[in-house]
Amino acid sequence: MSRHFRALILLVLVAACGGGDNSAPRNLDDACSILSQRPKFARAFKATERRWGVPAHVQMATIYQESKFIANARTPHKYVLGVLPMGRQSSAYGYAQALDATWKGYQKATGRWSADRDDIFDATDFMGWYMNQTRDRNGISLHDARNQYLAYHEGHTGYSRGTYKNKAWLVRVSGEVASRASRYQRQLASCRRFR
Repeated sequence: MSRHFRALILLVLVAACGGGDNSAPRNLDDACSILSQRPKFARAFKATERRWGVPAHVQMATIYQESKFIANARTPHKYVLGVLPMGRQSSAYGYAQALDATWKGYQKATGRWSADRDDIFDATDFMGWYMNQTRDRNGISLHDARNQYLAYHEGHTGYSRGTYKNKAWLVRVSGEVASRASRYQRQLASCRRFR
C-alpha cells in the first residue's frame, strides 16, 4: 500500500509539472538559437508571415520587447502605499502582451474564439492581424519594425496623434526594437531551422 501511495504521489507531482514550458528560451540575442530550442516558434512565425505578410524578424523583435518570449508574461502589480497590491498595471498578457479588449476584438474579427494569448501560434496571428490594421490605418509598412512597434504600444489612435513623441523612453525602445529586428533578419537568413 505504501509503495502504491508513493507512486501515486510521484505521478501527481510529475503531472503538475508537465503543464507546458512557459519559460523563455536561452540566448535571446540569437534568432537561430531561439528557433532551435523552440521549433514550433519557426512554424508560427512562418504561418503568420504567409497569412498576414508580417516578416518573422519583425514578429520576433516585437515579442522580445513585449514578453521576452515568455508565454504567460503579465504586467507588474500596482501597489497602494507601496505595499498593498491593487491589481495589475494593465490586462496585457502572453507572448504579444495583448490587452483583454484588443484580444476580444481580434477574436471577433477573425472568428478565432478559442485563440489563447499564451499560444505562440495565436499570439503571432494576433500580431499579424494588428499590424495589418496599423498598415491600413496609419500607412506603416509591415517591414517597419520601429513604427509598427510605436503603433503597437500606443494603439492606432495614439500613434496617429503622435503620443509617443512626448515619451523619449518609448522612442528609444522603438529604436532598439528596430535594431533587434535587423539583427534577427540577418541571423534568420543563415539559419537552417528557418529555411
